[in-house]
Amino acid sequence: MTIGDLDLGSRPLFLAPMEDVTDISFRVLCKEQGAAMVYTEFVPSEGLVRDADKAIAKMRTLPEEAPVGIQIYGHILENMVDAARMADRAAELAGGHGADIIDINFGCPVSKIAGRGAGSGMMREPDKMVAITKAVVEAVHKPVTVKTRLGWDDNSKIIVELAERLQDVGIQALTIHGRTRQQMYKGAADWTLIGQVKANPRMHIPIIGNGDITGGPGAKEAFDRYGVDAIMIGRASFGHPWIFHEIRHFLDTGAELPPLSVAERVQLAKRHFALSLGYKGAPRGIYEMRRHLSCYFKGLPDFKATRMQLVTSTDPARILDTLDQIAERWADVPLETTNVYDI
Repeated sequence: MTIGDLDLGSRPLFLAPMEDVTDISFRVLCKEQGAAMVYTEFVPSEGLVRDADKAIAKMRTLPEEAPVGIQIYGHILENMVDAARMADRAAELAGGHGADIIDINFGCPVSKIAGRGAGSGMMREPDKMVAITKAVVEAVHKPVTVKTRLGWDDNSKIIVELAERLQDVGIQALTIHGRTRQQMYKGAADWTLIGQVKANPRMHIPIIGNGDITGGPGAKEAFDRYGVDAIMIGRASFGHPWIFHEIRHFLDTGAELPPLSVAERVQLAKRHFALSLGYKGAPRGIYEMRRHLSCYFKGLPDFKATRMQLVTSTDPARILDTLDQIAERWADVPLETTNVYDI
């Protein structure tokens, strides 16, 4: 599969952009675990236009995570064009590697974004969505891609026609989450419509499927049954970054790997913690790891007090000592992977 000049291999797995999750440390870790492409957190176009430091900082990427997409969102055409141009120059503005692709977020369903017409709120204004996309494509040098949903609600699943229109204005790949905006993350993802987009003889760009993929068998079915070119994994990776290694192994061998032991999870948590401290320093690298640390061990019995130690300590040495205690105390506890969110 290719996007522009990027060769992403056969049946690649992508890490979805997730706010407050896919920072540099998590992206690098998922890359190490087999993600073929990773994406930044959502970068607000209005923040970039205002020259807000926080928005610009979100565009910082590193060579070790490449290829990487910078995802922007917004609902004002002029701001989106300016933001896309800034993302195109991310290496200059934010430092590091920059963007390999620029992705437009037309899929986020949360009210503070969709409610003001951005993200999946744009599904109610497909003409405007296409106009913004066309303007962004024409404004930048990097490949432009789009992530979106099936439609606004069950009565407006417009993705088959919309996919053609987005392709016609120049996007080089399309990611489809198999739910409407009104579904949020409830109910089952509808992969049949994703398959219809892929099977449309007019479509020639890569189609990336997203929704409900939590392991190797589901990924294989998505590739085999619906013909998608790649799979994007979002919430199932939170607290479970090794999901990319597990799925890759299944796709390549047909065999499922055994669940990671508690000791193995401790080693991954330590690696993640070291990356966070290395990139952000203390105390920020500690604070921003708290949402991740306890999730590595969801499902352990009698874990509440230990979890509190992990998410309240500000001393790196104490956190590492707590992780060692977890490896020792729960060494013999069999632990199936339990995703943090319902998918």
